[in-house]
Amino acid sequence: MEVPPTQSKSNARTFDVTTCNLRIFFVFFVISGFCGLLYEVVWGRLAMASFGVTTALASIVISMFMAGLGLGSWGAGVLARRVLAADGRRALRTYAIAELMIGISSLAVPFELKTGRLLLLHIGRFGAWQSSGYYILVGLWIAITLVPWCTCMGATFPLLMAAIRQAASSASEHSFSFLYVGNVLGGLVGTLVSAFVLIELLGFQGTLYVAGGMNAILALSAFAISFFVVLSPSVDKPIPRPAVRPALYGLPRNALLLFLFTSGLVSMGLEVVWIRQFTPYLGNVVYAFASLLAVYLLATVVGSRDYRSKANSRQPEESVPAWSLLALSALLPLLATDPLLPLTAGLRLSAIVFFCALTGFLTPMLVDSWSSGDPDRAGTAYAVNIAGSITGPLLASFLLLPWLSERWTTLVLSIPLFAIAALIAFRAPSKTAQPKSGFNPRLKFAIATVAAILLFALSHDFESVFASREVKRDYAATVIATGQGFDRQLLVNGVGMTMLTPITKFMVHMPLASMSRRPQNGLVICFGMGTSFRSMLSWGIPTTTVDLIPSVPELFSYYHPDAPKLVSSPLAQIVIDDGRRFLDGSNQTYDVVVVDPPPPVEASGSSLLYSREFYEVVKKHLRKDGILQMWYPDTIGDTATSVSIAKALLDSFPYVRAFRSYDSVGIHFMASMEPIPAVSSSVLASRMPSAAVSDLVEWGPLTTPQQQFDLVLAHEFSLQKFIAREPRVPALQDDRPINEYFLLRHRLHFYN
Repeated sequence: MEVPPTQSKSNARTFDVTTCNLRIFFVFFVISGFCGLLYEVVWGRLAMASFGVTTALASIVISMFMAGLGLGSWGAGVLARRVLAADGRRALRTYAIAELMIGISSLAVPFELKTGRLLLLHIGRFGAWQSSGYYILVGLWIAITLVPWCTCMGATFPLLMAAIRQAASSASEHSFSFLYVGNVLGGLVGTLVSAFVLIELLGFQGTLYVAGGMNAILALSAFAISFFVVLSPSVDKPIPRPAVRPALYGLPRNALLLFLFTSGLVSMGLEVVWIRQFTPYLGNVVYAFASLLAVYLLATVVGSRDYRSKANSRQPEESVPAWSLLALSALLPLLATDPLLPLTAGLRLSAIVFFCALTGFLTPMLVDSWSSGDPDRAGTAYAVNIAGSITGPLLASFLLLPWLSERWTTLVLSIPLFAIAALIAFRAPSKTAQPKSGFNPRLKFAIATVAAILLFALSHDFESVFASREVKRDYAATVIATGQGFDRQLLVNGVGMTMLTPITKFMVHMPLASMSRRPQNGLVICFGMGTSFRSMLSWGIPTTTVDLIPSVPELFSYYHPDAPKLVSSPLAQIVIDDGRRFLDGSNQTYDVVVVDPPPPVEASGSSLLYSREFYEVVKKHLRKDGILQMWYPDTIGDTATSVSIAKALLDSFPYVRAFRSYDSVGIHFMASMEPIPAVSSSVLASRMPSAAVSDLVEWGPLTTPQQQFDLVLAHEFSLQKFIAREPRVPALQDDRPINEYFLLRHRLHFYN
């Protein structure tokens, strides 16, 4: 039997990738996108556990992740042109190596992050808490940790494009968009599966193992397939580099790179704004964030698929009106998040669909137009888009949002899109730019501009629903103080944090009075309205308070008229930082540490103040007979979470007492390394200075300190009996935050 002349004898058993087997590459990128999303979520969370739950830290992690992708995309593009252009098999095998390296990261990154935390604890004064030096060192370490692995992720696009170009040259012109659809689709699946299933079942480390195993399977599959790929036109001759396409929209070619940078900047900047805008309606739990990201990715998939379906039948120049629609759709969330409109959460969230779908359409179109299937050009174009994606969140978080409202920030971010739309509409040749609908692109731009002006003028920010309010904005959140008297509220990104209640006074006075000696100092983690901070100062001891949001302590005087006097006291210290990271970087010890995590108990990241690992950190900063007071609002959470927190405390401290609050809305946990004597209310009251007595009875509900203490002492309960209610629940750990990931437990009564 003769072998066809286009094949060597060694290739007699190969198969043609051009047809059905091209789908294998698509599946590769679906799985790769799935794993990439898992890594991004878990690495970000592990970094926060090691270095602090701060906006600056989150920005560093995202920036380094994206920087690695951009570097890998550009570098692999150069490699594909200079080394792999003549050898599709080698390109596919290099892709396999990249996937294998990504899989190894599932083992390496957690170890590297923990190592970085330990190094920073011994770095000296340059890495002291609340210092720029600390973030310089953290940024450097996160770059060392993440960039190499993310470079491998970014390299996968050009490498697989090079393989497709050799193995399926007829499909190579639009190969970027082909892989882009698969990558985004995989990210969508990864978002849903990780948030709703994997992390709850396996924890963060187990989720990484799943991703690493899938990357290893990809690597082995790609390597195996490389032995059977038919090259085109021959194994000896590289396919010529595609000719440069005529300038799109009649503009210089480099304008496409500017458009890609701008679309990345605006889309990722708006994502930061959306988190603030939609939180009042969706909540601040991980499922809300996952839903927002899932809608974003789903719409992007739809837009990308729409481009793919029209890529061969329509010219890119026909996309001129899409830019006007993109600019207008950037403002649609203003209408959807208007608090005066009675919309459901799902309907509000649907407002981002139009923008994301149009971005999903235009981004692969621009890359395809720039690259014409050339891996080198595609790598450069995608790297430019990623550079914009890095810039956008930093611009929105640290420059625009601290100075402007969410509405104005959205408007500012949309202006570059209107500028592009105007440039294209007024420069594009009419015969290519004007679609069959009959509407001139310039008329569409004018209509979109007028509609945007009306939409902005008629919409309202969330705080407009409060007649009496004081609003503060910073890089971390929008904070609202509102109400009068005991109806005053504190809202962070639209979520109520706390109220004026005697409970926050009991959190301080109970542990301080429980000490058999006079306390020397104390720490309050989570400032809130400042009530606990104020109560601790009434004992006349040095008091430090730590809060994550810079604007929260600035509203202290809204709730307490004596706030300016207290803040100026030499005994008072207010620190803006993550409480856990603050303790990690400090050598100070305290008699009492009071922790009141912000609600709801399911809030993203809240487990880092409830976990066994956090209590181990606190122990290092308590004096021998010091007391940790931990507040947990169990009427908001479920019994399993309450038990999990109790187990974590008992695992860390030999002595733990628990009391129902006076109004039965939560639990006061008191933990120590030494016994906490059970003394009467009169003894507790006798240990209090007069200013502390006045503070305790200030808001009642009773009139003497003895009566006040009796309200809580009468409700002490046995932790052993309490834990027996949910014996299968594990102690809450950083790796298993069951208070945040609870869907299977709630719906299926599943315990892991």
